[in-house]
Amino acid sequence: MNIIIGILIVWAVLAVLGFVIKGLLWLAVIALVLFAATVLWGMLKRGASSRS
Repeated sequence: MNIIIGILIVWAVLAVLGFVIKGLLWLAVIALVLFAATVLWGMLKRGASSRS
């Protein structure tokens, strides 16, 4: 679970940098998509482990 939290922090930092630096708006979009994917993946893994 610590790895997922670490990845989420990295994606959040990249998203903020992308919005702050206008030339890196594409970085913010990619970071937000990856943030959402990581959250979903973490929820699925957590749900699968609690069912076992």
